[in-house]
Amino acid sequence: MIRLRGEVCVGFASLLSLVAVLLLIFLHVGQINTSSVPHSIAMVTVNTSGYGTALENSFQVPIQGLYTNNATAPLQNATGLRPLYEFGLYSYCGFVNSSLGTCTNHTAARPFEPYLALKADMILNYTQFTDGIFYLTPTIFTDSSYFGSHTHAAYYFLIIGAVLATVSLVTGVVHRGWAFVLSSVTSIVAAIFILIGAAIWTAVIKKAENVNTYSTSAGFPTGIEVAAGKGLALAWAAFACLTVSIIPYMISCCTYRG
Repeated sequence: MIRLRGEVCVGFASLLSLVAVLLLIFLHVGQINTSSVPHSIAMVTVNTSGYGTALENSFQVPIQGLYTNNATAPLQNATGLRPLYEFGLYSYCGFVNSSLGTCTNHTAARPFEPYLALKADMILNYTQFTDGIFYLTPTIFTDSSYFGSHTHAAYYFLIIGAVLATVSLVTGVVHRGWAFVLSSVTSIVAAIFILIGAAIWTAVIKKAENVNTYSTSAGFPTGIEVAAGKGLALAWAAFACLTVSIIPYMISCCTYRG
């Protein structure tokens, strides 16, 4: 009975670890390209479809050429704003509609800097208009240093947590007492790292959502909306799986007799 109980516990723990690892893999492939799966996974989305109207209302001039309809136009090249931006851990993508868009180059620990990303796609006069709107009434949304430094650090917590979760999964299938101890320890540390990474991203997104209720000095909303993406939910789900897996791993340390 003791042996059976240990087998059941380690099997359940291994299943939870496997689910956590798979969730973290999907998290890391988010926004690496515009195909359906990566496109559907983002840490945060920024919708700018109403920003043109905000500029017109604020400056009382026709706004032309702010957006581009060219889905393949490169980002960060003043080729025109996209109505939708989706940010991942390695790159971000801009979309002219729900499915057509392009992505930046891949960079490990890419910082989340939404204000700079949006301005980099605007032609010069609209970047000046944008600075005029946001700097007259300061908002955290323009603080790229804050967003960038925190999300840069969060990446390393998430990637280290993913590696440790994989180690926990692999050692958990080795039916030895020392392996279950190692699985327990790595699960605990992995859960802590994923928790920190997910918490940082949650705090950053909450700060960025300040722009959703921000109004220009003329009293008009900016038309920019920030929202958490599915990637954040995957990170928290992976944390939950790892946390629950700790208990059966620890029980296996005491009950398994190999």
